Amino acid sequence: MNKYEIIMCWSSEDSCFIAEIPELPGCRAHGNTEEIALKNIKDAMNLWIETANEFGEPIPTPKGRKLEYA
Repeated sequence: MNKYEIIMCWSSEDSCFIAEIPELPGCRAHGNTEEIALKNIKDAMNLWIETANEFGEPIPTPKGRKLEYA
């Protein structure tokens, strides 16, 4: 089980929830509800990792703690 931090917010511009995993560059998803956005980001994470494995790219180890932003 991967334990990456997921950040989710409401986008007024897009009228949906946006979820992302900052430790996996470009790994983002959206949904009309928080539940759908969470399911979609988990699917996106699995695809991100699967694709990285396929191309021999490194997969970041989950930090297991809250990320800090400036």
